[in-house]
Parts: sequence; structure tokens; C-alpha cells
Amino acid sequence: MKTLFIVRHAKSSWEYEGIKDIDRPLKKRGINDAYLISKVLQKKIETPSVFVSSCANRALHTAMIFSYSFNYPLANLKISKSLYSFSDGYLIKTVKALDNGFDSAIIFSHDHGINDFVNKFGSTVIEHVPTCGVVAIEFNTKHWKNIKDGKTLFTEFPSYYK
Repeated sequence: MKTLFIVRHAKSSWEYEGIKDIDRPLKKRGINDAYLISKVLQKKIETPSVFVSSCANRALHTAMIFSYSFNYPLANLKISKSLYSFSDGYLIKTVKALDNGFDSAIIFSHDHGINDFVNKFGSTVIEHVPTCGVVAIEFNTKHWKNIKDGKTLFTEFPSYYK
């Protein structure tokens, strides 16, 4: 069995002019949501075997907050340039390339790729994964490269707690 936790980065700020999209920081609301959901998740699951984040500032900052809540060493956080894509193709490639020694993984990425992925591989249709939303999917396989037809275990969205 392999378990995947997909996290859409927390709410980012648009208030800064002249910065590239990749550099956009989190808003205060995003920081608060990341702490909230990471603490909820930390009480619900065991620490994932590996943390992987898009290189975008907002995704990386979200991953760092989750790492802190799970007491996961930042030095072990894997950063993927290819996850800074808004299609599910790079997300699929990233998941399928995970080391089979990891039974669970948490991946921090972006809007459209996540929505497409969770609906392609999960068992529950999810119309829209909100910022800082988490979707857990379990796969009945020993090898990440063989994932298909997963079972959606749960979702955790900030709106559940507000």
C-alpha cells in the first residue's frame, strides 16, 4: 500500500507589484491556514515518509509550515522545479518517480494539476481543492510507478474549521 497526501499551497498574496509569480509569498490568512491544517493532519496521520514541494515560494512556505508541525527535518524536504507546473502531468511523473521505500508521501503543489490528479486517481470526485486543502489517496500497490484507481481516504479543507 502507498498513501499520498496532496496539498494545494496556502493562500498567496497578490499585493506586491513587480515580483514574478514563482516568488509570490503567502498571505497572513495562508500562513494561519497552513498552521491550522498541518496541526489537524498531524493529529490524524503518521508523519509521511517524504515531503516534496514545488519550488514556488508559496508552496515551499506551506511545506515548511507542515514540516514544522510534523517535526520533519527541513534538510530532508525535497524541492521539485517540475512541480511548478499547473498540469497534472508533472505531478503524475513526480509521484510515479518516488522511491518505493517510501510508503507515504506528502506533496505540495498547485491548483489545476492537483484538481486533475485527485479526480483522475481518487475514488471521490472533488470539484475544487481550495488553497491549503489536503486530499489523501491510498493505492493498492507496492510500487509508486504502478499507481492507478486509488481510494480517496479523506479531505481536509480550512473551511471545515471556520
